[in-house]
Amino acid sequence: MSTARDPRRDGWPVVLVCMPFMDDRRPSLQIGLLSAIALAHGFPARTLHANLDFAAGLGVDVYRALADRSGHLVGDWLFSLEAFGAAAPDPQDGFLDLYADDIARDRGIPAAQLRDRLLHIRHKDVPAYLDALVDTYPWDEFRVVGFTSTFQQNAAAIALARRLKERHPHLFILFGGANFDAPMGPELLRAVDSIDAAVIGEADTAFPLLLDALAGDGDLAAVPGLARRVDGKVVTGPQPRLTQALDDLPMPDYDEYFRRAENLGLLPRTAARAICIPLETARGCWWGMKHHCTFCGLNGETMHFRSKSAQRVQDELAHQARRYRSFRFEAVDNILDMRYFRTLFPALVESDASYEIFYEVKANLTRKQLKLLADAGVTQIQPGIESLSSRVLSLMRKGVTAAQNINLLRWAQHYGIEVNWNLLWGFPGETPQDSSEQARVLRHLWHLTPPGDAGRLAMERFSPLFADREQILRDLRPEPAYAQVYPASIDLDRVAYFFRCEIEGALPDDDYTTLRQAVADWQRAWQGDAGPPVLEYRQAPHYVQIHDSRRKEDEGTYLFEGPAADLYLACCDRPVTTAAVHEQLGLRGPVEEAQRVLNEFAEAGLVFMDGPLNVSLAVPAARL
Repeated sequence: MSTARDPRRDGWPVVLVCMPFMDDRRPSLQIGLLSAIALAHGFPARTLHANLDFAAGLGVDVYRALADRSGHLVGDWLFSLEAFGAAAPDPQDGFLDLYADDIARDRGIPAAQLRDRLLHIRHKDVPAYLDALVDTYPWDEFRVVGFTSTFQQNAAAIALARRLKERHPHLFILFGGANFDAPMGPELLRAVDSIDAAVIGEADTAFPLLLDALAGDGDLAAVPGLARRVDGKVVTGPQPRLTQALDDLPMPDYDEYFRRAENLGLLPRTAARAICIPLETARGCWWGMKHHCTFCGLNGETMHFRSKSAQRVQDELAHQARRYRSFRFEAVDNILDMRYFRTLFPALVESDASYEIFYEVKANLTRKQLKLLADAGVTQIQPGIESLSSRVLSLMRKGVTAAQNINLLRWAQHYGIEVNWNLLWGFPGETPQDSSEQARVLRHLWHLTPPGDAGRLAMERFSPLFADREQILRDLRPEPAYAQVYPASIDLDRVAYFFRCEIEGALPDDDYTTLRQAVADWQRAWQGDAGPPVLEYRQAPHYVQIHDSRRKEDEGTYLFEGPAADLYLACCDRPVTTAAVHEQLGLRGPVEEAQRVLNEFAEAGLVFMDGPLNVSLAVPAARL
């Protein structure tokens, strides 16, 4: 990498653009990182968080409501007319006949009011927004415009690219991001004239090589993963190598995001900020490398797991906290590097730093590991629980048990770690008993954080279920919303990420009615003014007192002494078998007697029994 100024590179300035409907509450890591990479290679580079302008214009509440509707593609539909012009498939707004009622029901507003608002956004706000972007930003200062696209960013990015090509035909328009993984990216490049090229996969190496080629120092055909049109056909460069040494990447540059957010009034001009700074400490998924969860469509061709060193992560946390005046971080990793329990987190505890960090984790964490996370400043986790049935979890290839999932919920709550999780169903091989048993278990868990959402799994491109489509999927087709967004010239089977289908061996919706109601009851129990339900214990030698307010009509206190108390406490730390507890306590009676006591605990909803495993459900009242 050259550090000397190169006039040829100076002549190829770049702007990297983030369009709606990226969340306005955090900067884009993708363009923040790629702009820093371009600068490190001697190319003038800026970022443009243009999504902020749209959020400010609509109001953040409306913007965020639309951003959360990725499954229905409402955000893409709003920009479709401007993206594809006369070729757009829904000039009469038939999309609203399909989805307006569902969206209005979710948002708790009248359907007529929602329809009027969406129509105004589509036909008035979107064109005005795009015109203002083209008219007021200094596009003539750049040679390359790059768009990052994930979920609902395609149509907005294409709409701006179309206007830019009309106004500034000299611009080289580049696309990349998760929406451009193969085969999606090559198909969009084939059909959309305003896109000159697309990076398929990771761009850390390809992007500066592309800029070098444009500046005259290389060959476009040699750029790994670069898709472009040659003689009317889409060709793609050599297979890219995944970035291995993540420590060698520069720290993302978020300066423009914060300036723009403050100028638009989306962030206050204060000495301290509460915004979550994106943090990348790893890529890929070490579990997926061994046993790819059947429903997961993340990573695509980039499953191989790599992570930064603990020292680099510490340096990045400290640098970004000082630079952007926030101590809150959101790790974008798909899964936590377990080595960090020996390296990063003890070092963060030792440093006395006061960060607040979000991580995605595997759900088989121990009490000691959760305590270390809390002590190190991890305040939020997304553990990918997905089910409270060990049998269903095995169908998913999750590599955890229901007892481990419940134990994680217990100890995360005890150590003050917020848990974000969902409950999924609809997998091939499920039985009505799997559903009914989960519904029965859920009523005993009201003192723990309920799932944020529950429902049938979504069929995602790149998931193992999708890969096995010829064997287990019937009537597979892109989600109907795609046909309301993309013109007929685009092959939806190649562009879609979400699909609808019938899964061979999956249960009908009626078999989940009881489970769905049990989830709703649990969620409702956490919405009252009295605070969440409680099941907590206090202990003394050979004595346990359990206070139970999971349901007001059954509120009371359990008292256990002697061997019964010892049995209960022996199941508190982690799921254990009855035989192991019997041996651990040195009980004189037969194992069957210990099992009888545990069965009584389970009948009262104080212990969860998962095959041979037992785990106490109450949470310690005093911090351990």
